[in-house]
Amino acid sequence: MTSSDVLEATTTRAVCEVEVKYQVGGLTMLEAALAGRGVVLSAPVVQIDQAYARVGWEYGQSKIGVPFARLRTERGRHLLTVKTPVANELSCVEHETEVADREQMHAAIQQLGFYPTVRIRKTRRTAMLGLMSVCVDEVDGIGVFLEIERIVEAGEAGEGIQVELDRFARGLGVPLTRITDTYDSLIRAARARV
Repeated sequence: MTSSDVLEATTTRAVCEVEVKYQVGGLTMLEAALAGRGVVLSAPVVQIDQAYARVGWEYGQSKIGVPFARLRTERGRHLLTVKTPVANELSCVEHETEVADREQMHAAIQQLGFYPTVRIRKTRRTAMLGLMSVCVDEVDGIGVFLEIERIVEAGEAGEGIQVELDRFARGLGVPLTRITDTYDSLIRAARARV
């Protein structure tokens, strides 16, 4: 789902973003498999994300029930997203809105009790397939990923949706390694190994 789709969805009701994520073993194979399913990926868009955590939370602690913020810049637009993991890190209640001034929002987020954790730069291509949003991300420093997302009503069982999304991903028949961490956690872990 694109950021504007999520923005529109969150203005009318409480929603959860439910996703599955995979490290991609062969980008060309993935592109061909998606095309074979009728998926037409958008032109690449660069996204610069700053992730934030609540003061007192540290990596290694559970993320369930803890709100996290993200400040994204994409094509000159700035989006503030707050996600609270419900069932797992990839099933979250989400609220998102556009902001006019990135630097002022950065300062406001910190004043609200969050601290900056990891900066994420990725090139994303997206497509919609029915109710699913398909994202192919090339994330600086950690590789190529496939994300498949669905927006559901708050309270719907995220794990059941993740099973359906995983079934679609596995049906593509390409080398994929399922990942249960968010990009900020993956980047932080990769930096720790260096």
